[in-house]
Amino acid sequence: MGCMLSQLAAKFAFFPPSPPTYQIKKRDDGKFTVLSSSSPSMPIIQSDDNSLDVLLIDTKRGNKIVAFYLRNPLARLTLLYSHGNAADLGQLYDLFVQLKVNLRVNLVGYDYSGYGASAGKPSESNTYADIEAVYECLETEYGVSQEDLILYGQSVGSGPTLHLAAKLPRLRGIVLHSAILSGLRVLCHIKFTFCFDIYKNINKIKKVKCPVLVIHGTEDDIVNVLHGNGLWEMARESYEPLWIKGGGHCNLELYPDYIRHLRRFIREMENITTEIRLKKIRPSQFLQTRSTVTAKRCCRIKIRQPKCPHCSRPSCIKCSWRPRCLECWKPSCSRECWRPRSGECPSCPECWRLRCNRCCWRPKWPKYLRPGCCMKCFGGYVVWEHTVG
Repeated sequence: MGCMLSQLAAKFAFFPPSPPTYQIKKRDDGKFTVLSSSSPSMPIIQSDDNSLDVLLIDTKRGNKIVAFYLRNPLARLTLLYSHGNAADLGQLYDLFVQLKVNLRVNLVGYDYSGYGASAGKPSESNTYADIEAVYECLETEYGVSQEDLILYGQSVGSGPTLHLAAKLPRLRGIVLHSAILSGLRVLCHIKFTFCFDIYKNINKIKKVKCPVLVIHGTEDDIVNVLHGNGLWEMARESYEPLWIKGGGHCNLELYPDYIRHLRRFIREMENITTEIRLKKIRPSQFLQTRSTVTAKRCCRIKIRQPKCPHCSRPSCIKCSWRPRCLECWKPSCSRECWRPRSGECPSCPECWRLRCNRCCWRPKWPKYLRPGCCMKCFGGYVVWEHTVG
């Protein structure tokens, strides 16, 4: 039932441009060029532009997606851009060029499965596989490490962005542009996360360990500004947000504050040294390792298990399963409590004490004693042939 509802929600969430605004064509030298769908003979980009690579990437879900890699010779960082709904790379190419120049970064943008010239159908799981494939291509083909990478997610693109960010603890930074808390929260104001909801960013933002910049318009009539404010408040390391007064959902790039604030964020991310990043990462890794070791030492089930008087842990494997002496309450005192004493009559006036060596139900008794140890306990008879030596 949850899977069916999730597919239904996906139909309302994805609106790829139909028809696509561009086509790709393979040239004689093996590289790809981009052509306009309205005028197939007219290229969107210059064929002699060596700063752009048109890529065709295979995903783990069997789809081939298109990506643009724009190279800047002065760049120190790389920006991985996940665009919003109802757009493709043909519409965003001019914006990518402006961001590459003004922010002085290398920029890679990609189309989700079912968008533009990318194969497949749009879905939440496909977008996750798409961004993972693009990141793997950046890492293997261009040598981009996560320390030199900034993720950028716009609107629906915030879903795959936070999905990847939660898996990369050493990212340089994240930009959330008109981001959503979850797919269902865009349609109605709810306070609970349902199993059939998509893009549960409200849960994933807590796992991000790098600086997060939130950009949102105050007059956004598609994704309310409360979504951006909620993500900014829940982020571990929040950067100074940008609330654009009067800004809508698809026009924030037209405001001067947009590029100015974004440029300042990129410059500060460039100035973060490796030493500063490691100081922020190591404490969280130490706490995580410590909690993992504690979990391994003690039992997972903590209900109705006695506490250890020495370590005060409710489910210590070393202590909880062992018998305890009623006098000393120390675990595993088998030498004093469980050994029968020689020369004593098996009458048991205190038969329910752990220290009582005359109790009939305790283990390790001589074979010549019957189950009923005396008349006072179970009415049985005792055979006492000789003194226990």
